[in-house]
Amino acid sequence: MIQVVFDIETVSFPFESLSGSQQEYLLRDAQKIENQKEKDQKIEDLIRYTSLYPFTAKVIAIGLYDVQKEKAFVYYESEPKEEWFDEERNVSYKGLSEHDMLKSFWRISEKTDQFISFNGRYFDIPFLMMRSALNKIKPSINLITNRFDKVLHIDLLEQFTYFGLTRKFNLDFYCRAFGIESPKSKGISGLDVKTLYEAGKIKDIAVYCGGDIEATYKLFKIWNEYLRF
Repeated sequence: MIQVVFDIETVSFPFESLSGSQQEYLLRDAQKIENQKEKDQKIEDLIRYTSLYPFTAKVIAIGLYDVQKEKAFVYYESEPKEEWFDEERNVSYKGLSEHDMLKSFWRISEKTDQFISFNGRYFDIPFLMMRSALNKIKPSINLITNRFDKVLHIDLLEQFTYFGLTRKFNLDFYCRAFGIESPKSKGISGLDVKTLYEAGKIKDIAVYCGGDIEATYKLFKIWNEYLRF
């Protein structure tokens, strides 16, 4: 069986690049607030959230971890195609356009028996599928499956919360609880992605994505050994 852990990083398009009607739609909740300070904060928050929507953001990194080979691959946005390898962590990096990243993901998906993610059902998968459509790419398989079906996709956030019965925590919290090195221990979190991107530090984002999939893999090993029935 070929099992692949995956994760993506996204960044929003400049807000001013959206049409006037799109901007108005996204900020409409802020217009109901009378207090100017609170209104400005709400607008800032709403603009920050645009990195979570496939219509207002793009994929800038895709991390893939081959469970059987214990080897990671990270695609990241780069205009010139480039490749490099981290021997210490056994991670291969490849710079591609978003279009080519998505095509590579779906090509690998055709040969994958089982996918493993952390919150992939609610974020990564829908985002990948919609961005693919926007890039005129048809997904090779439908990853939106029955929520309780673990055959094709195991979402560890669903498993660790027993499908919503208990409180959700982020990946960093679970990693620290189970004694796994958190990708955020390197001083970078998901909140820093946009800042790094705007500073041109896309390779730092790629390395962070590689840390995410490695941590997710280790969390999967714990779930698989102690909590899988």
